[in-house]
Formats: sequence, structure tokens, C-alpha cells
Amino acid sequence: MATQANKSTDFPIEVSYKGLGYNKPQKMGRKLWAPMWVMSIMAFPVALILGIVRSNAISDGESEATIAALGHTTTGVMFIGFTAVFTAVSFAIARILGEFRKGGGEVQELVSSEVRTLKMPPTAKIFILGMAMAMMTLLIASIIHLVVAAQVSSGGISLASAETTAITLEAVRRLGVAVYLVAITFGLATITRVLRFQAIRIRELAS
Repeated sequence: MATQANKSTDFPIEVSYKGLGYNKPQKMGRKLWAPMWVMSIMAFPVALILGIVRSNAISDGESEATIAALGHTTTGVMFIGFTAVFTAVSFAIARILGEFRKGGGEVQELVSSEVRTLKMPPTAKIFILGMAMAMMTLLIASIIHLVVAAQVSSGGISLASAETTAITLEAVRRLGVAVYLVAITFGLATITRVLRFQAIRIRELAS
């Protein structure tokens, strides 16, 4: 049976006389989670309206180029919204971790104890890396959709090329979403580890 850590020193820690406060990712999370939510709230209705416009264009027998351009535009805007909402969730996790880090340090200061702060776990590093990779993947795919839409409208590329690009970008988008969800899972695992460390530290302070 695996042994359970029962001392805070069983974790990789930093020792100081004052709380270390928020680290850089946590500061970003505190500042940017709300703007990301707002961006997602704005993008999804716009994508819905564009979808309705495209549906009407199909019903009215508009040109294939117009319909294809609207399809790429709708998908691009929609996945800007998805990027924003996933980023907001990720930043919210970073914000939660920041509150644990800052609050835990303050509690230890209040009892005149040395402050033990958990070093960034590997799960947190994977969380940050995965979030960055997924965000770039979805943003690049969305930008390409908008570029293709402009080229279809101007006659710069054929409808066949636009359709091929749409199919390729669908795979890229799905990969980006999968990486985002895996990254968020690692973020939640980090919260679990932090809670475990702080529960042990609280027991030490109480005793």
C-alpha cells in the first residue's frame, strides 16, 4: 500500500517569513477571467445571428460563394467564443489557486509561524502549457476561417478549396478542444493537491 504524506514537508515547499502572495499566472487569472467571459458572451450571439443569416441565404438561393463565406465566418466567430469561454474557465482555476496560495500564507502569518508555500506542482505546469497550446490552436483555426471567408467572397480561392480547408480545420478545432479539456483536468487536479497540502498544514498549526 502506498504511504500517505502526513507532513507539509513531504511536499516540495518554499519557506519564508511572509506569505508569497499570487504568482504571475494567478495574477493574470485574477485580471483576465472576467474579460474572457464577456468576450464569450459577445461572440456566441454574433455567431448565432450569422448562422441565421446563412440559413436565410440558403433559403433565398444566394450564390454558393456567399453561403461558403458565411459558413466559414460563422464557425470562426463561434470558436472565438469557445476559446474565450475555455480561457475564462482556465483563468478562474488559476484565480482559485491564487486565493489558496495567498490565504494560506496569511493564515500562517497570523499564528506567527514560518510560512510554508507549496511549490508549483507538475500538474500546474502541464495545465498552463496545455492551456496555452489549446488557446493558440483554436485562435489560429478561427483566424484561418475568417481569412478563407474573405478569400471566398473575393474569388481568391475556389469553393472546393474552401470546403477542403473547412474539413481540415474541423479536425484542428477538435484537437484544440480536447487539449483544453485535458488542461482543465490538470488544473482541477492541482486544486486537489493544494487542498491536501493546506489541510495537512492546518493540522500542523493547530497542534
